Amino acid sequence: MPSKNIIKTYIENGFYHIYNRGVEKRRIFLDEQDYKVFLSYLKLYLLPKEESANEIINHDLKIDNKEKIISELYKLNNFYNKIELISYVLMPNHFHLELKQKNKKEIESFMRSLITKYSKYFNKKYERVGPLFQGRYKAVLINNTEYLLYLSRYIHLNPTELLVKGQSLIEYPWSSYPTYLEKLNISWLKINYICNSFLENKIFSAALYKKYVEKVKDEDDEDLKLVKDLFID
Repeated sequence: MPSKNIIKTYIENGFYHIYNRGVEKRRIFLDEQDYKVFLSYLKLYLLPKEESANEIINHDLKIDNKEKIISELYKLNNFYNKIELISYVLMPNHFHLELKQKNKKEIESFMRSLITKYSKYFNKKYERVGPLFQGRYKAVLINNTEYLLYLSRYIHLNPTELLVKGQSLIEYPWSSYPTYLEKLNISWLKINYICNSFLENKIFSAALYKKYVEKVKDEDDEDLKLVKDLFID
């Protein structure tokens, strides 16, 4: 029997929980550069190519061979207006993405590009061969607004056990949480889906969302159980 969420249901304009971990549960991010590279690939695929090229020209002043890099950029797949990333977290040995696809099976192409590109980077850097991830990515169709909201909370709570005493979730740098709390602006992150669905009949605010995410958890926390029941070890 195949693992849970290996068999995927793809629909147009569907919302999904995408996740995967390292082979044998090994770490897929070993230092700060690895996290930054993975995020840079997300940015590369989700921004318009022209915007990415302009950032290289105008901001990334230390990059050598800019013309070659920009030329290669225009050869890459691009998923602007095809995939919208809603929330994310990168953990030492796995990642979670909450996203929406426009066309049926757009996710397949996006995830193939992302995982292949990052795996090539990682294997070259650490002089290793073979698969980096534990099989194909897993995908869960999000079929209602409540689950969309619960999932964002689950994703943003993921780093809790990694925090040192006195550290807050907003200080974890490899998560979309700071963007939701208005501490960071990421143009390729589409937080409007959560903002619009947050607490019906109430206006979204960073303070309210923080209270929702960080409310005291207990064994009867239905929000998290709803998500965890769909997640495999």
